[in-house]
Parts: sequence; structure tokens; C-alpha cells
Amino acid sequence: MKILNNIICALTISIVVFFSSDIIAQSSQSPGNSEFVASLYDWFMNGNIPGVLDAMDPEIEWNSAENSTYADGSSYIGPTAVLEGVFYRLGSEWEYWTLTALNFYQTLTGEVIVTGRYNANYKKTGKELNAQFVHMWWLENGKVTKFQQYSDTYQMKSALE
Repeated sequence: MKILNNIICALTISIVVFFSSDIIAQSSQSPGNSEFVASLYDWFMNGNIPGVLDAMDPEIEWNSAENSTYADGSSYIGPTAVLEGVFYRLGSEWEYWTLTALNFYQTLTGEVIVTGRYNANYKKTGKELNAQFVHMWWLENGKVTKFQQYSDTYQMKSALE
């Protein structure tokens, strides 16, 4: 089952990159939305959660990966729902939660795709998580209007058991 989930995650990343390859540019070539989203990751990693929440549209639609522990409330609508349903739970349930190997891509229509890895340790079990992810961000008028996460949910569930 773990192998199948890893294959599905790898295929998801490949599909996103393959079908988007003709409309994607590295963030260094297309400043703007990708730089804004990169700043959100910096804020998140440095504990500036109020800054991240303030960057969200009041009606943001936040979607966690299907079968993720935090998909139970997806779609989360509004910054308060994201704070309570995702950020608070990450902060209280995990010893640490870091994002590494980040790559930012901006489509010609302004969406931002971020690839990377989650590194975390679940407090209750002491188990480590090292899972790849893809995040997709939609922005309008300087605010995040939609977020979609794709990740290896098998690894997350394994860390919880």
C-alpha cells in the first residue's frame, strides 16, 4: 500500500509539471505572485501566522489533500477556519513541522505551484514524517483566494499510528 501511495504522489507531481510545463516559468523569471507566496512560507516557518492569515481573502477556499488527517474539514472557508482546522492542529499535534526543498513556479495566468517536502515529528507517537508535497495557490487582488494541497497521506497516517 505504501508503494502504491508513493507512486500516486509521484504521478500527481509528474502530471502537474507535465501538463503545466508549457505555461510555467521559474519564479526567478516571473516575479510577482511566486515571490508573494514564497514570503508566506517564510512567515509560516518563522511563526508569523497572523501575517499568513492576513494574506488570505476573507472567503479563501483551503483544501487539504484527500485522505489527509486535516481533510476532515475541507474545504475550509475563511482564514479562521484555516487557523482552527489546519494551523492550530499542526502546531499542537506535531513537535515540529518544517517545509524543505521548496521550488516555486508561476503559471502565465498567475497561479503558483510549490513543490517540496514536509519534515515533522508527531508528538504522540514520536514518529517522523518526510513526505513530498505539491501546493497550488490562486491569488486575486493581492490575497490568496484558493489553496490546494497534494501530499503523501499514507506517510502522515503512518506517523499517527
